Amino acid sequence: MTDDRQPEQERTMRRGRRLAVDVGDARIGVASCDPDGILATPVETVPGRDVPAALRRLATLVQEYEPIEVVVGLPRSLNGSEGPAAAKARAFARDVAKVIAPVPVRLVDERMTTVTAAAGLRASGVKAKKGRSVIDQAAAVIILQNALETERVSGKAPGEGVEASGR
Repeated sequence: MTDDRQPEQERTMRRGRRLAVDVGDARIGVASCDPDGILATPVETVPGRDVPAALRRLATLVQEYEPIEVVVGLPRSLNGSEGPAAAKARAFARDVAKVIAPVPVRLVDERMTTVTAAAGLRASGVKAKKGRSVIDQAAAVIILQNALETERVSGKAPGEGVEASGR
């Protein structure tokens, strides 16, 4: 019987900046991390209603940040099933993959990230109305931190790869 687990010292974390995207109907939160994948920080909130404009802005951010990949949050229900929001995130991820190719796009589980982000901001005194755009950025930070931790623990890229639509 072989042991597929890698010893702690053999696990490798790919070096390079990543961008994370929290897709919403009205707003798209964006976060980035340092090249060592240690700290995720908010970047900006992109208006989400005009999808072509949002895709152009994300393409510009990819050019600016030069990430090794973009991770897009995949909203699943608590039992792991996917509904309309997940279908929208998958379609958006395919569109992003098309406009930023050859930079890879990966879908990662984002259950409860917006709820967690909102609770954290409330606890720090951010008012709900003023914090809406910040919540999307904070959710993107949580998505990215979770993706980085998954890679750190497993030694593998997080989530699932996305093929560009229209190929």
